[in-house]
Amino acid sequence: MMMGLGLLFLVFLLALGLTQPPPTQDNARYKHFLNQHYDGNPRGRNDRYCESMMMIRGLTTPCKEINTFIHYKKASIKAICGTKNGIPHGENLRRSKSPFQITTCRHLGGSPRPPCRYRATQGFRDIVVACENGLPVHFDESLFLHQPADH
Repeated sequence: MMMGLGLLFLVFLLALGLTQPPPTQDNARYKHFLNQHYDGNPRGRNDRYCESMMMIRGLTTPCKEINTFIHYKKASIKAICGTKNGIPHGENLRRSKSPFQITTCRHLGGSPRPPCRYRATQGFRDIVVACENGLPVHFDESLFLHQPADH
């Protein structure tokens, strides 16, 4: 009887270790990534845009030094975590195969307490993210790799 319960317990523990939670859109780290870095429909993209978005997204207590917003479809950003729009970059990171429209907000300095003042820089950049369960969970950097054609 005891041996049977012990074997059943061992099988239960093995099953727990082999199963991973299914990837879902409710992933907390993915939601945090979206809050900090996703804005699919930006209004403006100037310094005022940065100051407003940083405050709305809760990135101003204290003033975050630098933050990048990605302006594209969520599905295209998620695709960086697979082979459709992503390639390995360093250890445990993925780089987009194509550039994304972004706005980078840089704190102008001074006090780390609000009100925070930011300088906006717009552009198209390849982006580097960390992924978990096929979802982006950390924005690492943006890279200017695609040169415009000379006319």
